[in-house]
Amino acid sequence: MTTIETSRLILTPVAVTDFEDLARLWSDADFTRHIMGRGLSEEEVWFRLLRDLGHWSALDYGNWSIRLKGDGAYVGSVGVLDYRRDLDPPFDAPELGWGAAPAFQGQGLASEALRGALAWCDDQLKAPRTVCMIAPENAPSVRMAERAGFLRYAEATYKGARVDLFERRA
Repeated sequence: MTTIETSRLILTPVAVTDFEDLARLWSDADFTRHIMGRGLSEEEVWFRLLRDLGHWSALDYGNWSIRLKGDGAYVGSVGVLDYRRDLDPPFDAPELGWGAAPAFQGQGLASEALRGALAWCDDQLKAPRTVCMIAPENAPSVRMAERAGFLRYAEATYKGARVDLFERRA
C-alpha cells in the first residue's frame, strides 16, 4: 500500500488505528451535510472503515488518511475508489473522493491531498479519465474539483438526491 507525501501532508492508507479520528469526523454534521445529510454512528463508521480496508486489500487502492506532517493532526481523507455506485450514467472510471474536517477547511489542504492522489492515480493506474460526484450545493467542493481539472459532464440522482458528475482527463 502506498504512502503519499506532499509539502504539508502525509497520506497513508486508512488503517484500524484511524477509527477514533474517523468516528469524530463522520459524526460531525457540518462535515457530512453534503455527503450523507447526517452524522454517522460509531457502528456506521466502523463498517465504512472495514469497507475501506477491504478496498485496499481487493484493489490495491482506496482511501488515504490525510495528516499534517508536523504534528500528525488528522485532516480528513482522500481516495481513489470503485464503489460500484448505483448511478445513471454509471461511473466507468476511477472515482475520486475527498473531505477535510471543518477545522481544516479553507487552508488548501484538501486540494493539496487531491493533487497528490490524482498524481498517484495518473502514474500508477494510468487511468485516462477519473470521475467524481458532488452535491450541487457544495460550492467549495465544486470549485476544488474544477481547479483540479474536473469538468461537469452529467447530472444524476444518487440515493434520492441530485448530484453532479465530473470528469478529468489525465
